[in-house]
Amino acid sequence: MVLVAEALGAAAVIFNFIGYRQNNVNRYLVISAAALACLSVHFFMLGAMAAGIGTALASIRNVIATRYRHRSILYLFVGLNIAFFCYEYFWLDHGAMIMVAYASSLVFTVGSIVLQDANLIRRWFILAEVLGLIYAISVGSIFGSIFNISNLISIGSKLWQEHRLQLLREKADR
Repeated sequence: MVLVAEALGAAAVIFNFIGYRQNNVNRYLVISAAALACLSVHFFMLGAMAAGIGTALASIRNVIATRYRHRSILYLFVGLNIAFFCYEYFWLDHGAMIMVAYASSLVFTVGSIVLQDANLIRRWFILAEVLGLIYAISVGSIFGSIFNISNLISIGSKLWQEHRLQLLREKADR
């Protein structure tokens, strides 16, 4: 069972690395949805319910966000995150660490639905990835941690590439 969970975590890492390299927002969202679905099952198999729920909602949200970006969709997914958090925290009495997982999920939710610019999304997702890394480490998820670390590296390298291209464009315009 652990081997299958880790294999799904590895698949999530590969999908998400490819996703963060995309310049088209919808392409990013679809590839990321596949990664998040793999990661959701990975976390559920490890017993990390908050991350499993957050990544499952994120996978569904990303698919919906390719076609619909209405405020009602944002409110729906924010509400679902809050409802699941309350269920876990108050009903199941899961520890305070789940706040980190749900905070990460909320940043991803708002960013995926509201933001249209891939670079702006990447900048906000740095915060969400750091929060996700903290949670993954806290639940002992090897591939969850690798997932977040590789995403942070991918985001950083892509932002650096874009920055260098912008500097070259500005230099050529002079």
